[in-house]
Amino acid sequence: MSGVASRDGIGPMARCPLDARRAARGLLDERGAGAVLALAVAAVAMLLALLVVGAGTASIAQARAAAAADAAVLAAADALSGFADGSACALAQAVATASGARLVDCAVDGLEARVTVAVPVGHLHASVTALAGPPP
Repeated sequence: MSGVASRDGIGPMARCPLDARRAARGLLDERGAGAVLALAVAAVAMLLALLVVGAGTASIAQARAAAAADAAVLAAADALSGFADGSACALAQAVATASGARLVDCAVDGLEARVTVAVPVGHLHASVTALAGPPP
């Protein structure tokens, strides 16, 4: 016996072969754990940044679509009321295109016009419907 006390103080401690001690030390070694944690935090931060940028882009596209729809429906209402020359839906189409939007639908009922436009957001589209006409 080597005379080395065990951890619980009852007899000699068993000696491990050199390779077994190195393997056990490698499993318990925490070197590099901070780097892994830093990479995980950076990845989560990047994902959150991409979500914020995506939401901001969609919000901007929705505002552009709303502005284009408002302008297009007012042009159509001007044509219906006689303040502008031309067809109501043709004017709405021209204004929507000039605003960077695509005219999806144009409906006329008396002096009331309803226009739906869409603005591309990546692979999707933000669409808005606007209504204009005389007060009820």
